[in-house]
Amino acid sequence: MNLETSIEYVKGIGPEKAKLIKNVLGISTVEDLLNFYPIRYLDKNKVYKIAQLQENNLEIQLKGKITHVQEIQTGKTKRLTAKFNDDSGMMDLVWFQYSKWLKEQLPINKEIFIFGKINLFNNQFSMPHPEIEIEEKKENDNRLRPIYPSSEKLTKRGLNQRFFQTILRNICKEIPNLIQENLPEYLMQSFKFLSRQHTYLNIHFPQNLDYFEKANYRLKFEESFFFQLGYALKKLHHKSQAFGNPFPIVGDYFTSFYENHLPFELTNAQKRVLKEIRLDMKKPIQMNRLLQGDVGSGKTMVALLTMLIAMDNGFQSCLMAPTEILAQQHYNGIKELLEKTNINIRLLTGSTKASERKIIHQELENGELSILVGTHAVLEDKVKFKNLGLAIIDEQHRFGVAQRAKLWAKNKIPPHILVMTATPIPRTLAMSFYSDLDVSVIDEMPVGRKPIVTAHRREKDRAYVYNFCRDEIKKGRQIYFVYPLIEESETLDYKNLMEGLEHVMNFFSDYNVSMLHGRMKPDEKDTAMNYFASGKAEIMVATTVIEVGVNVPNASVMVIESAERFGLSQLHQLRGRVGRGAEQSYCILMTSDKLSTESRTRIKTMTETNDGFKISEVDMQLRGPGDILGTQQSGVVDFKRLDLVKDSAIIKATKKTVEKILEKDPLLAQANHQIIKSYYLKYYKGKNKWSKIS
Repeated sequence: MNLETSIEYVKGIGPEKAKLIKNVLGISTVEDLLNFYPIRYLDKNKVYKIAQLQENNLEIQLKGKITHVQEIQTGKTKRLTAKFNDDSGMMDLVWFQYSKWLKEQLPINKEIFIFGKINLFNNQFSMPHPEIEIEEKKENDNRLRPIYPSSEKLTKRGLNQRFFQTILRNICKEIPNLIQENLPEYLMQSFKFLSRQHTYLNIHFPQNLDYFEKANYRLKFEESFFFQLGYALKKLHHKSQAFGNPFPIVGDYFTSFYENHLPFELTNAQKRVLKEIRLDMKKPIQMNRLLQGDVGSGKTMVALLTMLIAMDNGFQSCLMAPTEILAQQHYNGIKELLEKTNINIRLLTGSTKASERKIIHQELENGELSILVGTHAVLEDKVKFKNLGLAIIDEQHRFGVAQRAKLWAKNKIPPHILVMTATPIPRTLAMSFYSDLDVSVIDEMPVGRKPIVTAHRREKDRAYVYNFCRDEIKKGRQIYFVYPLIEESETLDYKNLMEGLEHVMNFFSDYNVSMLHGRMKPDEKDTAMNYFASGKAEIMVATTVIEVGVNVPNASVMVIESAERFGLSQLHQLRGRVGRGAEQSYCILMTSDKLSTESRTRIKTMTETNDGFKISEVDMQLRGPGDILGTQQSGVVDFKRLDLVKDSAIIKATKKTVEKILEKDPLLAQANHQIIKSYYLKYYKGKNKWSKIS
């Protein structure tokens, strides 16, 4: 037997059961079985008394005798029941699916142990489908008893806990021949690890709780260590192989704009980030940097100044955003900043007219166009640059790996890459999934910005909320009312929005109201947005289409309707649409009276902090890492033991360990690192789609 052996050749399985196990659990080899970890454990030394039972659904062990067996027919169905007694009381054992063999084999009036989950009905406890062990045949094993993930489909066919425990016990006997060490001796001693063989023995059949904890820690460490190693090797490879065009000059374009056209003093955080970017781009190595910054922290300004450095060195730049509305916002913002310069900037989206496209294609190829802002349309083969030197991607998790690669290929020498995100990334996710990028953080808001006041209000407070909005309008401010999107029903969305619009127009009949929603055509959206942005409308009623792409400094209040139906990240993004001017701004979260525990946590978090990074940590605890990384990345969050929310200390330790190893031995060439290298190449190379060690 080896790790690649098909499970059909494992004693006790065979072809039929192997097929069922593969279909239900996705297990097809001995290695898969070893990595089929228990979800919890039973202490086999603990025996309950029937008289002690209080909790329903508890999985327990009892000792006693079966005294009476009976078949009960109800319509077409039959069930088997048995009376089970210990010296403290009696309870029923029940089998809804059973064979003649089971009925005949039940040990009557013999001392037995039963294992199973107890049910409470009409103040009477019962145990359906118990596992039975006769006392004299009971294994003398003090280890904790593993409970494996299962399903009704498996247990109906006899593949119950006893079956998997027997199979795994037999495989564990072969562990000395199956499991090899994958960490060097000095690491084993440093972290006081169990050997890898003992780790597998104690994850399946722990000697005690302490041994389980040690085995669990070792497996978590391994998962994080080899995953981090992949990213670190990719980063090393990138720095040694990924040639880039050096940008040594900071010239007239940058200096002239900085000295004459900068509308406000940069924050210290913006200056620090710009310095990091400039140092990167001076080198003949492709920059690969992630720029994190909360909503309104000034990422677009950093992006523009970086593009001006590219121009000073004779190169073109491209900024790609995932949606038209976001691309339009970037374009409008940058165009306004460059208004008093002679710099050529254009916008390319799916809505760009053919005549305009033709001009863009020509100007890109002959070098007249210095800055292109666009959506996926930029990736089309027809879009050719004369010399693309810088590619900036906003919210990159919304683009696929292949899409991003197309942009890299727009120049013979790949352009410098700056990835921007307004979605604060929890620290453990940044350490894990973005560790191949250099990270810059704008952790400071522009001078003069006041923190947004966030309040939670219910339906009974509506009149008060409306009057508050009216007072703000009288001060010359503008208001957003945002309604949720219900993905299952666009029709219902529209109905909600229309009803909301009617309510708002009735109460604010003396003011102009603009409306924005996803069904509108791009030019209709622009008209509605401009009507509001120009101040002609005091109120905008919208769906979440305004989550990105709206910048109206005069808007001071956002009322989010049915706020409990929004995710934390979305609430935070929406809130960022106000507070963009110098005036005090407000975000009012309207909810129903009944809130789930999770909704209450989200609303409480929003009212307590404006810090996007704190919010992102809570969001990850509620939703899990897969959702936060986005669907494009969902395939990579497949850790079996590691928990990205709870195991940040392990992630930090493995990151530090990997950095130390590669600092001394970047090719893993030393004799004591061969064990790491061979395991990595076998199990992890290509797993995260990136690393190129050979």
